[in-house]
Amino acid sequence: MKVKVISRSTDEFTRERSQDLQRVFRNFDPNLRKQEKAVEYVRALNAAKLDKVFARPFIGAMDGHIDSISCMAKNPNYLKGIFSGSMDGDIRLWDIASRQTVCQFPGHKGAVRGLTASTDGRILVSCGTDCTVRLWNVPVATIGNSDDSSDNSMKPLAVHVWKHAFWGVDHQWDGNLFATAGAQVDIWDHNRSQPVNTFQWGNDTVISVRFNPGEPAVFAASARCLSDRSLILYDLRMSSPARKLIMRTKTNSISWNPMEPMNFTAANEDCNCYSYDARKLDEAKCVHKDHVSAVMDIDYSPTGREFVTGSYDRTVRIFQYNGGHSREIYHTKRMQRVFCVKFTCDASYVVSGSDDTNLRLWKAKASEQLGVLLPREQKKHEYHEAVKNRYKHLPEVKRIVRHRHLPKPIYKAASLRRTMTEAERRKEERRKAHSGPGSISTEPLRKRRIIQEVE
Repeated sequence: MKVKVISRSTDEFTRERSQDLQRVFRNFDPNLRKQEKAVEYVRALNAAKLDKVFARPFIGAMDGHIDSISCMAKNPNYLKGIFSGSMDGDIRLWDIASRQTVCQFPGHKGAVRGLTASTDGRILVSCGTDCTVRLWNVPVATIGNSDDSSDNSMKPLAVHVWKHAFWGVDHQWDGNLFATAGAQVDIWDHNRSQPVNTFQWGNDTVISVRFNPGEPAVFAASARCLSDRSLILYDLRMSSPARKLIMRTKTNSISWNPMEPMNFTAANEDCNCYSYDARKLDEAKCVHKDHVSAVMDIDYSPTGREFVTGSYDRTVRIFQYNGGHSREIYHTKRMQRVFCVKFTCDASYVVSGSDDTNLRLWKAKASEQLGVLLPREQKKHEYHEAVKNRYKHLPEVKRIVRHRHLPKPIYKAASLRRTMTEAERRKEERRKAHSGPGSISTEPLRKRRIIQEVE
């Protein structure tokens, strides 16, 4: 006769120290846990609600400028540093951790329209409407000592006076060349007082220029003109521009995806952003909609999975790189029209510069907990994210995750845009229904804003 005896060793249940956790043994057999999915659904619902409870994206404002902030630049060699330029010619280096000015770069007599830092972070290049390009030495010794910055002003290394005003500047990701945008695109070297190369296609005024992160010789520019609102691709190894894309509305800014260097996204005047593959410009890869006014600036996260946009409608939005609608919207009562936005180099924060002379620091994830997390806290957050992701398609979880409070003017403008879009769609359907078969072809939204591609 066999007798089954339950034998348990006390060593398996006894804690070695009073601070240790009690060991708990669970049987994960699904036959014994009939309510597992229901319990997980409730946890997903609670996790989505907790995200809304703890959503505090705004960290603080950095004030010091006395005019609108027109441009910003990251320092690739210093994680906590960011440069800003304003419409009165003032340039500042900020320490993001303390939100204080590290030093100032006085000298421009007009609006600063472009800022960029060299690959090693030691040289700052600025340009503006006073027809000058200035090179500055970025101070390494004063970084971190931002307590007394009253007399901490720098002298320019070089000042290059040119024939026309400048609207933008960008430095190579790897090299000593930088490009300026104005009546034409000029390529400069650090050690030369004259441009080493010049590109021009028609009589456009180029307002934005961005170098490709993967190929140092390739860069893209956007032009503004009543007859030609174009996106142009250039190659330094060729004597003329490579390709040109003519759109229906002006493109205000361009940003390349750092993880997929063949793709770039353009911030357009028609409230949308358009992602393109540089090898196939006749159709946009994705159209990113949600803004209700012109998109002024755009910047990709270092991870390449999302990008941030700033708009004339006084909001900052964060989009997935392949998402048609924004996953996050940031706004405050005091923030005015947003002219420039940047992701920090660690992809944790977003910095915006607006018309009300302030730089604002935001969390990239609104409900993220700041500071050092214990391993148990980290596991808890990861579990909540996994559960939310598993049940995100269910109506109640989806409604809570998607909901965002909007200011009344933006809510009304978005509603009006939806009404207009729906009316256009109905009109197109009726026109097609009352026409001969095949006489009217519907053009997809990805191609609708493109007029022509020129090679």
